[in-house]
Amino acid sequence: MYSGRTGERIDMIYWVDGDYIADAVQEITHFMRDWRNNKVKNIDLRTIDIMAASHNLLDANEPYMLISGYRSPETNSMLRARSSGVAKNSRHLRGEAADLRLASRSVHQVAKAAMACRAGGVGRYSGSNFVHMDCGPVRSWGS
Repeated sequence: MYSGRTGERIDMIYWVDGDYIADAVQEITHFMRDWRNNKVKNIDLRTIDIMAASHNLLDANEPYMLISGYRSPETNSMLRARSSGVAKNSRHLRGEAADLRLASRSVHQVAKAAMACRAGGVGRYSGSNFVHMDCGPVRSWGS
């Protein structure tokens, strides 16, 4: 995974033989921080699992580009003021969501892989070229 905003890149194994690797999870949490103000919140492991499972289904060679992971209340409020598509109680606020893009796959392909996991919410944002994945109830939206 890499961040289009900060230029950072992270490639790692975070889970082995049924156990999460604490240092790797901590690094992922830092990577998925609110890049606008550097605030950090633990990222729900279920979201990381959905992201990884979807990526594996896509058999992609390149990492995801992270558009948005954790969002602080200040950032979420600012984004809501700019767009009607930002939820007031977004799962990003709880560290339960990620907005992602793959250069080699369409929004439809990434969303289809995420929906195949049957493990959370999947939003298609074709106009902005990203897919939202979260660990909430199974549901989907967008085009």
